[in-house]
Amino acid sequence: MLTGKIAVVTGASRGIGKEIALTLAQKGATVIVNYNGSATKAEETVEQIKEAGGKGEAVQCNVSDFDKSAEFMAYVIKQYGRVDILVNNAGITRDNLLMKMSEEDFDAVLNTNLKGAFNCIKHISRQMLKQKSGRIINVSSVSGVMGNAGQANYCASKAGLIGLTKSVARELASRGITSNAVAPGFIDTEMTQVLPEAVKAAATEQIPMKHFGSTKDIANTVAFLASDEAGYITGQVICIDGGMAM
Repeated sequence: MLTGKIAVVTGASRGIGKEIALTLAQKGATVIVNYNGSATKAEETVEQIKEAGGKGEAVQCNVSDFDKSAEFMAYVIKQYGRVDILVNNAGITRDNLLMKMSEEDFDAVLNTNLKGAFNCIKHISRQMLKQKSGRIINVSSVSGVMGNAGQANYCASKAGLIGLTKSVARELASRGITSNAVAPGFIDTEMTQVLPEAVKAAATEQIPMKHFGSTKDIANTVAFLASDEAGYITGQVICIDGGMAM
């Protein structure tokens, strides 16, 4: 259980981030639902949390902005006094073949997916050090483990998250702070539901379990890593992919 814990989930207005926020709240955490542009969806997530008897608040912040991220974390600490769990889920895609990929699209993905996580970790680390406790969970991807054609920017950002996770784990472990990553494979979300059936079929063939995962599969693993039971696990990357990347 996560009763009394304060959790920040970035990019939590929909998809995997929303499911993580709902699951942490169901387990007793007060959840700060971060969003960038989807205010309505973020408020809907908070309403679902409250309807289920949980506590939550939606807070806007573009985590790729270093200074805005500092203000965001300072606000959470001021309002709640501590941060026990940070889930870096915010991410975007700008897919294209390498030869056609613009510098702008490469930078946009790296700034949100990788620098955004760095910003949030940096600005919350001092508070966690004071607490001598904390759980940092970064949402990477099997694309960061295996690579994927047409996603050089996305794969680079998700591979970078794995390196960041391990470095943070080594730096903060002695103070009771863990840092781990989850690497989802093909998950049934709004983004994958619109894929052509032929693409879905080809993807399914790559998965030993022969089906896409659910957002709940990701959220349950994040909730475990955020719990006291996972206190001796740090620097790890857990692929939640039906065996795709093994």
